[in-house]
Amino acid sequence: MLAQADPLRWQAHPEVWLLVACVVGLGLYATRVIGPKVVEPGEPVATFRQKAFFTAGVLVLWLGSDWPMHDLAEQYLYSMHMVQHFLLTYVMPPLFLLAIPTWLARLVVPPGSGLYPWLRRLAHPVVAAIVFNALTIATHWTVVVNTSVEVGPFHYVVHTVIVASAFLVWTPVCGPWPELRISVPAQMVYLFLLSVIPTVPGAWLTLAERAVYSVYDTSERIWGVTVTEDQQYAGLFMKVGGGMYLWGIIVVLFFRWALGQERTTSPARIVRLEDGIGAGEDPAPAPAADAQSQRNVEAAATGAATAQATRTSQA
Repeated sequence: MLAQADPLRWQAHPEVWLLVACVVGLGLYATRVIGPKVVEPGEPVATFRQKAFFTAGVLVLWLGSDWPMHDLAEQYLYSMHMVQHFLLTYVMPPLFLLAIPTWLARLVVPPGSGLYPWLRRLAHPVVAAIVFNALTIATHWTVVVNTSVEVGPFHYVVHTVIVASAFLVWTPVCGPWPELRISVPAQMVYLFLLSVIPTVPGAWLTLAERAVYSVYDTSERIWGVTVTEDQQYAGLFMKVGGGMYLWGIIVVLFFRWALGQERTTSPARIVRLEDGIGAGEDPAPAPAADAQSQRNVEAAATGAATAQATRTSQA
């Protein structure tokens, strides 16, 4: 008979509270003390959108590291451990990267510093993807999982390394250094390839017929989930959940890119190019594309032509 456990018994994690407090404190110090001294007058230190991303990143960090997810992931369910790693590597890093203003990123890692060449090399899409996926596969190795659950310091080292690699792998997509971002079509291909590698350990866990990780093969089972079912849920989450998340981002990027392409080839811009306005330069898109605005433009052009003809006849 399976032993009953109390998985939702509250446990304090002051180290997590300290980490979250430090992140919030650094964010407030950067925007309220450093920002006003660095940003040009009239320019916002941080936009509303960046503040929203920062808040979301802090919430995800807290959710993925504190009770009850931490306790469920480390003591009872490997599938919850998989959800925890997903939040800390796929959700939290892009939120924080989108929250960092460019001025702050260049202040922390200036382009002329000795750290910047290393950042450029490690954040290169090929290098970042190889490092991140290699670490992802390594963290599913039996010895690593069993040791990380049983040895606290090793567990924190594993989390630190994998989260650091996640920040690097997301930099080409949404990093605060514009020159390190790749084009939107390249981002879509890049994210698609990132969604393929996790299916390997995911399939391995789904098809395993015995307990892969001894540390989770305990008599204290919760919610009627056996150790084999737990592994299968973890594998399915890697194969389906992670893939759907990345494909969802790809869909959003595609529609944003397609709409951008449509704006650059709008009829108003074609007329401007035919008139020679866009020769040798890339003019800004027309501010309006509706019928009324188009009629206003045509009326203004007709009026200007009439005035020019009148001046010519008077001369």
